[in-house]
Parts: sequence; structure tokens; C-alpha cells
Amino acid sequence: MKESIDSLRARIEHSVVGQPRLIERLLVGVLTGGHLLIEGPPGLAKTTAVRALADGMAMSFRRIQFTPDMIPGDITGTEIYTPGEGAFRFVRGPIFSEIVLADEINRAPPKVQSALLEAMQEHQVTVGGTSHQLPDTFMVIATQNPLEQEGTYPLPEAQLDRFQMRVCVDYPSPEEELAILRLDRGAGAAPATPAPLGREHLLAARAAAGATYVDEMLERYAVALVGATRRPGERDENLASWLSHGASPRATLALIDTARARAWLRGRDFVEPDDIIALAPDVLAHRIGLTFAARAAGASAEDIVERLIACVPVP
Repeated sequence: MKESIDSLRARIEHSVVGQPRLIERLLVGVLTGGHLLIEGPPGLAKTTAVRALADGMAMSFRRIQFTPDMIPGDITGTEIYTPGEGAFRFVRGPIFSEIVLADEINRAPPKVQSALLEAMQEHQVTVGGTSHQLPDTFMVIATQNPLEQEGTYPLPEAQLDRFQMRVCVDYPSPEEELAILRLDRGAGAAPATPAPLGREHLLAARAAAGATYVDEMLERYAVALVGATRRPGERDENLASWLSHGASPRATLALIDTARARAWLRGRDFVEPDDIIALAPDVLAHRIGLTFAARAAGASAEDIVERLIACVPVP
């Protein structure tokens, strides 16, 4: 099982230069089955990384390019009347895949976001009053450009909460950019050719990662960390006026699940505090609300989470 995941990592690393944090988060998402939101300016290999992930997995994959003129039926499918049968027939949309790449998700209008919300939470879509089940390995990996760019729609808070992690991608270092240039000219290593990760191996890897031991002290630490986002003034009085709302209990579950997967990826059968600390910004930042005072001070959600991590005692 671990060998299959390592082969998948090698496939992604062949296509994506640098971005080790993004690659690890993609693998954590695969092991937990959680939905991922990848955010960053255009041209930082967000879509390339997801495609490389899909290429290394022997499962159905569809890419949906979100645009402002989309309607819900473009992703869920629609009922079509067939005169020969004298009845309506449901034609499935691209959402009926095991891995769905929602490219530039914040360019779709709110009605499309609402249709996607049911799929992400319930693993089903409802069309014409009939519910249709999605695959049990269904997961959404969405890419998003920064909201200040023209032609984008902010994702609703309810939908953001359904994303297990939001991974912010930054520009590569000069050395990494030089390696990208050489790879584009064909001077990179030979393509990786391990067999794709099959469904049975994936489910077995998920079960193994999910069985990783978490001590009760670390469970209490995760609860305290998430609780600090709801009552920040108890940890740092300067943050009391910076948060309008904190993270939900879904964040606590996500923090423990992703910590288990990270520990398993690193060859351990137990979770360490560093697993929770490393993943906390990705799990919590998109689930908290910043006030005007925080934005005026130039603080980001990630900055606030880092300050709260520093305030909560580590077991």
C-alpha cells in the first residue's frame, strides 16, 4: 500500500517542479477522501498537479472548467425527453466521476456552487426530484484564483467548510523556476512509469492511514486549537476583535484525519504534535471569518491561525 502511494508521489513530482507542500497535501486528501481547494495566481501548476495525480490513479477523472455562464445542469446532468420512449431520461453530468477537478471554481455563479455543495456533502445530486448517488471514492479538487481578480465570485461559507483543506500556492524559488525552464525544454528526467494506483489499493491505504494512532492528549490539543478560533480573546486579547466567527466541529475532524494521513505518509503509525501544527493553517484558515479590523491591520487568516498555534500549549 505504501509503495503504491510512493509511486503516485513520484508521478506527481515528475510533472510538478518544487511545491512539496502542495504534493503532500494532495496525497493527504487522497488518503482521507476529503475535498481540497488549491488557491494561487495563474501559472503555478495547480491544474498540472491535479492532472498528474489523476494520471497516477486508475479511476475515472473529469475536469470541469467553471465559467460565469454555467448552469447547474452543466455539472450535475439533466433530464432529457425521449419521444420514442415517451418519458424523461437522466443524462449524467461530469460530476459523476471519482475524481473531479473543478478548475477556477470561483468563476461559477452561486447557483452552480449550490449544486456542487450537495455533491460534496451528501455524495449525491438531485435532479427533477430524484437523487442520484456518486461513487464512494468521489472527491473534488478545486482550483481558485485570488478573489481580487476580475470575474470571480466568493465561495459561500457553507461550501468553504466542506473543503477539508485550502492549500495556498506561492511562486517558485529561482532554482525551481530554472528547473521548470529546463523541464519545459525536455531536459528533465525520464517519465515515471509505475502502474496507476487502483481503487482497491486506494481503499486499503485509506484504511491503513485511518488506523494511525492518535493519543488522547493530541485529540484534546486539536479541540483546544479549534476552540481558540471561536474564543480568540482567551488566548490573545489582541485577536478578540479580529475574528467574526471560528471554525466548526467539522474542522476538528478534518484536523485529526489529515494528521493521521500525514503521519502515515511519513512512515509512522502514530500522530505527533507536529502533524497537527503543520496542517492547522490549511484546515482552519478558510473556516474562520476576519473582521474589518483584521483586514485593516493587514492580517491574513493564515497569520491569525499561526498566532493561535503559538498561544495554545503543545502537549
